[in-house]
Amino acid sequence: MGNDTRGGKGPMAGVRVIDLTSMVMGPYATQIMADMGADVIKVEPPAGDNTRFISVAPEPGMAGVFVNVNRGKRSIVLDLQSDEGKAALRALIADADVFIHSMRAKAIAKLGFDYDAVAAINPSIVYTNCYGYGRRGPDRDQPAYDDTIQAECGLPAVQQMLTGEANFVGTIVADKVAGLTVLYATMMALFHRERTGEGQEVEVGMFETMASFMLVEHANGAMFDPPLGTAAYPRVVAPNRKPYRTKDSHVSALIYNDKHWSLFVDAVKPAWASDELATLEQRARQIDRVYGLLAETFLERTTQEWLDLLRTLGIPAAPLRTPQELFDNPHLNAVGFFETVDSPQGKVRFPGIPTWFSKTPGKVAGPAPTLGEHSEAILDEFHRPHLAEPHQGEGKWRGEAP
Repeated sequence: MGNDTRGGKGPMAGVRVIDLTSMVMGPYATQIMADMGADVIKVEPPAGDNTRFISVAPEPGMAGVFVNVNRGKRSIVLDLQSDEGKAALRALIADADVFIHSMRAKAIAKLGFDYDAVAAINPSIVYTNCYGYGRRGPDRDQPAYDDTIQAECGLPAVQQMLTGEANFVGTIVADKVAGLTVLYATMMALFHRERTGEGQEVEVGMFETMASFMLVEHANGAMFDPPLGTAAYPRVVAPNRKPYRTKDSHVSALIYNDKHWSLFVDAVKPAWASDELATLEQRARQIDRVYGLLAETFLERTTQEWLDLLRTLGIPAAPLRTPQELFDNPHLNAVGFFETVDSPQGKVRFPGIPTWFSKTPGKVAGPAPTLGEHSEAILDEFHRPHLAEPHQGEGKWRGEAP
């Protein structure tokens, strides 16, 4: 493992990651690595990661989305078009455990940092490619963003089945699911290296990731030969599957298995209850009708009345919350989910780590770095001269010879 000078005490302590990713897919993966103790060195071009500038910010270049997915990392600015920048990156690679990038295959190869070039410097390195489309397919050079990958993988199509309109979902789900896939794929390669000493190249495509994600349930009858139906899981695309409207608001409830169904019918005694709906198999065949009948019944009481009853019966139920309300959620606050970190921009209350370890717990390693904040320290660490600095007068960056 790398001889890190910064990493924490979590399960990835001692692992050094050279991070050439931008936007969300790759940075989300490496953010979790940093939270888990890895020393993540974020290599940025002179202009910085574009995500620094795409949402509200306490100061320029420190936008909320960027700050969240780059917390706890160190930032170094390298101009990889220059010989000096390339030399500095090679020095970082020599002592790293993971090299991860989100450039297209042709672009990273042109810079001289494809897998073969990196492995020649450090044969035991785990080298992870974050792509929109896997490079072995005809779409390998197509640009990819969350919206286009949602469209490719069928998300708007199933939303249309559900709501009647082809919509994106209200979160950058493709970026985040792909980021988690990058994380587990990289960890598996590291696990293999720990057993064998062998490094390797890893590739994660957003499209392939989301196709796999969507087909977990939607492959359904289409998997069989001959097919037993189309690629859709009827329950989750039933038009009446939605939060139930109550007298005063909404509630989410899943009265699904036979035990919960029986408890609900016995307690509420709806007029429509009958033997033809008694079993899960019977209800599954007419699930949209079932949701419609339940929707009529939920109009009869308030949200709190339903929550009190359903929770007493042990039936899964929850109120509808906004993302803003999560910051004051009693459960999340009780488990210490949020972590407040001091930063040069002031205190930042980060959504923290969702996992728990009895021996090697992670934590938010620190604030997100300003552009090139750690360049001097990292270059000193590797005995390299300073390569780039902000040009205060023009707000640009200039390279300097060693």
